[in-house]
Amino acid sequence: MLFELHNKEPTLDQAMLEFGKPEKYEYLKQQPSPRVLSSHLTYENIPKTFIEKKTKILLILRNPKDAVVSYYHFSNNNPVLPTFSSWDLFFKAFLSGDVIYGSYFDYALGWEKHIDDENILVLTFEDMKADLPAELRKISDFYGLNLTDEQIQKVEEKSTFKSMKENSGDTHGKLANVFFRKGEVGDWKSLFTEEQSKELDAEFEKYLAGTKLGEKINYPKYCTF
Repeated sequence: MLFELHNKEPTLDQAMLEFGKPEKYEYLKQQPSPRVLSSHLTYENIPKTFIEKKTKILLILRNPKDAVVSYYHFSNNNPVLPTFSSWDLFFKAFLSGDVIYGSYFDYALGWEKHIDDENILVLTFEDMKADLPAELRKISDFYGLNLTDEQIQKVEEKSTFKSMKENSGDTHGKLANVFFRKGEVGDWKSLFTEEQSKELDAEFEKYLAGTKLGEKINYPKYCTF
């Protein structure tokens, strides 16, 4: 979107706010607005200045069953992350929060408390797969970018999973296949047993059932065994 408006390419050195050497933050301070900073941080760990200044935050969630399967492959294929000898072991670690960034449900609940904050927009991976132009329009409106329909179409063409995977050799180098695997909804069914499905159902019911964020995830539609 910023490329369409300002001819400003997204760069990997800005990719994740929490990773990198200390001098990275000096570099980021020098960058002109608007800046795009991405992160997996919990709400509690977001820099306090973001909250004080009401920095606009786009939160993209994925249903927990697809998230855990994606995370399993990502962890095992990423050379800097722990490797698990089996899916069953990773599933147990995920449920107990024994993975990088901790519990999915604790993470979600932290954001649930702020889901109505005017500076936070919550979207889902599933909705973006179903109707990307509509979700891109929400992002454009939220950030006050006012993209035209033609610009939205151009952004869509460049930001589909298929397009990003085809260009991933240039954008992500040797880690291309780590970051871009399938990009599908429902791939969890390739690994989950019925018992594991019930276990995660119970966790969702315990933590997110009845919440606005839980409703946003649309668990019955995407996570029924």
